[in-house]
Amino acid sequence: GLNTVENIIKHTIKNKIKFLTLYAFSTENWKRPQKEISFLFNLLQNFLKKKTNKLNKNGIKLKIIGDKSNLSNKLKKALINSEKITKNNKKLQINLALNYGAKNEILNAISLIKKKKFLFTENNINKNLYTNDSPNPDILIRTGNTKRLSNFLLWQIAYTEIFFEKKLWPEFSTKDYNRILEKFRQLKRNFGNIE
Repeated sequence: GLNTVENIIKHTIKNKIKFLTLYAFSTENWKRPQKEISFLFNLLQNFLKKKTNKLNKNGIKLKIIGDKSNLSNKLKKALINSEKITKNNKKLQINLALNYGAKNEILNAISLIKKKKFLFTENNINKNLYTNDSPNPDILIRTGNTKRLSNFLLWQIAYTEIFFEKKLWPEFSTKDYNRILEKFRQLKRNFGNIE
């Protein structure tokens, strides 16, 4: 799956797309076997260790979206370090959704708005989401022959074009990505208007 991530990142830059959000681990994934969770987190830690400087050199900003509080101190440190090193980059922003759940994100935004004593408006919710510095996604690609959203960016995808792919993520290729981008380019998006 990490090879697919690298290929998709390269291809995203090539297509001059400025934001890419990857769903790495959901709030529901804690139900998985502990061995699997540890393996995933070790993989991520090693990836950050080896690739943060490369991300930085390529002008890529890494931002973690999700609740870091349940993560190990070692992983938290690695994530914070990668975010710090890459924070001024502008070529591509990768939002890595880690211990992420859209319902938690919305509750967290509501809690922040209450604390700040702000009005509950759509704009104030947008400003207090994890994705406050990213536009809403144009495209959502769901791999693995699953036709559900799995608690992912529920607030942000109100007008997102959704593409369901039969292939699992490790088999998803740049050719598949191109096909989706091409289909998207041909769409006429009305955002609720008649034309």
